[in-house]
This record gives sequence, C-alpha cells and structure tokens, in this order.
Amino acid sequence: MTTDTQTSRTVAETFLERLGRQDADGIQELFSETIDWHVPGSDALPWTGRRTRREEVAPYFTTMWQHFAHGQSRVVLERFLVDGGDVVLLAVFTHTAVATGTEFTTPVAMHLAVEGGRIVRLHLYEDTLTVAEAFNAG
Repeated sequence: MTTDTQTSRTVAETFLERLGRQDADGIQELFSETIDWHVPGSDALPWTGRRTRREEVAPYFTTMWQHFAHGQSRVVLERFLVDGGDVVLLAVFTHTAVATGTEFTTPVAMHLAVEGGRIVRLHLYEDTLTVAEAFNAG
C-alpha cells in the first residue's frame, strides 16, 4: 500500500506532538498492530531492542522515561524529511541519566514508515556507546 507524503507528515507530526507531551498511550495508538521496531543498545538498558507488536510501544516509552531525569531532557529537531510513506527525523537528544546523574548528548536519526495511516516501522539510530556509558552500562 502506498502512503502519500501528506498522510505520513501528519502521522509523524502527531507522533512528535504526543512524544513531547509524554503521552505513551497516544503514541501507541499511532502504530499498526504488527510493527518493525528497532532501538539498538546495551542489554543493560531495558528499553532497547526489538519490538513487533503495538502493545509493546507504550511500555517502551514509560520504561525509558523513568530512567531520564524529569524536566532535564532537550530535543532539537534539525530536519524532518518525508517521501511517500518514509519519514526521517534528524535531531539531537540531550538527557540526564537518573542512575548516574550524567548528562549525555547524542545525534539521532529516526526512520518511521507509515502505511494506511499507521506507523509500521520505527528504527532509531543514535550513539549507543554514549548512552550506555551515561548509564555505566557500556
């Protein structure tokens, strides 16, 4: 199924808006029942890894968010590229690890794929070594 650029843009903008509000259930609603999700990282970080079902989306965010110091995260969206069903977000994330108090910054690329108005793929690319080291999990 081909998805038009405007639909993909709208879904991605809604994703970002809900992400900014930390609305895990709202984010989950945007995903297809079956998904291709990959967030690489250390096995010591419980939010990293692969996911294949919509119901795994909200727990990803609620698990991850509890490990970041509340109110100390910054996201700078540098580019928002849309081509048909593909959306690429280029950003810089800065967070503080609750466990260590270490602030870390990593460039990020996120590839979303939208089909039928739902997100079917989320692949995150970031400096996983920097993240792991901030949590002393490297």
